[in-house]
Amino acid sequence: MSRQQPKKCCQEQQLEEQTQFLNHHFLQCAELVLPWLTPQELAAISSTCKTFRQYSKSVTLRRSLDASRSFETFPVPFYNLVDQHPYAYFIYTPSQFIPSSSSSPQRQSWGSKLDPSLSNDPVAEMGPEGNKVSLVDEKGENEYGCDCERCEKVSDENVFGCPCMDSEGLEIVNECGPSCGCGLECVNRLTQRGILVKLKVLRDLRKGWGLYAAQSIQEGQFVCEYAGELLTTKEARKRQQIYDQLASAGQFSSALLVVREHLPSGKACLRVNIDATRVGNVARFINHSCDGGNLSTVLVRSSGALVPRLCFFASKDIREDEELTFSYGETRVRSNGLKCFCGSSCCFGTLPSEHT
Repeated sequence: MSRQQPKKCCQEQQLEEQTQFLNHHFLQCAELVLPWLTPQELAAISSTCKTFRQYSKSVTLRRSLDASRSFETFPVPFYNLVDQHPYAYFIYTPSQFIPSSSSSPQRQSWGSKLDPSLSNDPVAEMGPEGNKVSLVDEKGENEYGCDCERCEKVSDENVFGCPCMDSEGLEIVNECGPSCGCGLECVNRLTQRGILVKLKVLRDLRKGWGLYAAQSIQEGQFVCEYAGELLTTKEARKRQQIYDQLASAGQFSSALLVVREHLPSGKACLRVNIDATRVGNVARFINHSCDGGNLSTVLVRSSGALVPRLCFFASKDIREDEELTFSYGETRVRSNGLKCFCGSSCCFGTLPSEHT
C-alpha cells in the first residue's frame, strides 16, 4: 500500500493541473466570446453553468460602467434605480457613417477587459472623421480642402489659429476636414476630438433613458455630435414605418433624426437622415424639451466632406446632474402622438412628429 500512495498522489496532482489548465483556457475563451453577445444571448448562456453566470454578471457590470465602450475620453456610466435594466444595448460609433454590407457591424464587443481597438471593429476604425464622403477629381484625389498645411501659434499663450476659419454663427459652422493638412490640434477641429465633457445616462420612470451632465458645462461649450447611420430618404422612410409599428406596441423608442438644411438660394433643401437606433453614440439618449432645452443644434461642415454633421453645444450654463435636452421640432402631424414628459411650463403634451 505504501508503494501505491505516491503514484496516486502524482495522478491527483496531474489531474488538478489539467483542471486548472482547462479552467484557464475556458475563461480565456469566455473573455473573447461573451462580450460579443446580445443581452438575450448573455442571459441564455448564463443559465447553463455557475461559471458562465458569474462571468456574465461581470460583463453586464462592465457594460453598465461605460456606454461608450471606451471610445470616448471619459466613460459614460448608466444609472438605473427604476427597473431591472442595467444598461441600454446598441452598437457604438463615435461619428456618423454610411452603412454598407461591408461596413455595417452586426455585433460589437462590449464588456471585455481587452482594448476595444484590438477588436477589428469596422465602426471603431471610423474615428472622428467617419464621414468619408468627399469631393475628388478625375484621378480620385481630394479636390477640396483649406489652404493651410498646418496651424500656427498666434499668441504667447500657445493659442493656435487656422487660416481657413470662417465663422457663420452658431447655426452653421465650417471646420477643417479630411482634405486639410492640419491635424486634430487645429483649433478649427473643435467637434472632431470626441466628447470632452463628463456625461452619464440615467433611467427615468416616464421618459426612459436620458443623458445628463456629470460636470458643469459652460454656455457655448461643445457637448457631442449626433452620430449614427446616414440613410437615404427612401431607407429612412422604410425604417420609420417599422419603428412606428414597434412603438405602437409599446416599449420601443427610435432614434431616427431628420435634419433639413435650406440652401442659400432658398430653392433647395438638403435632407440628412441620421439613424442612431441600432448604431449610434450617447446623443441617442438626449430627450426632447418643448421649451428648447439647454442644447443648441449646430450643423458642422468639414472641408472636403459633402454631408454636414449635427453637433450639440450648450445654449446656457448647465449644472452638474442637469438633464441635457433639445427641441425635436415644432410640427405635430399626429394628434395622438407619443406623450411628452419634458415637464416644461410650455409642454404641448405630445412629442413632435412629422411625415418622414
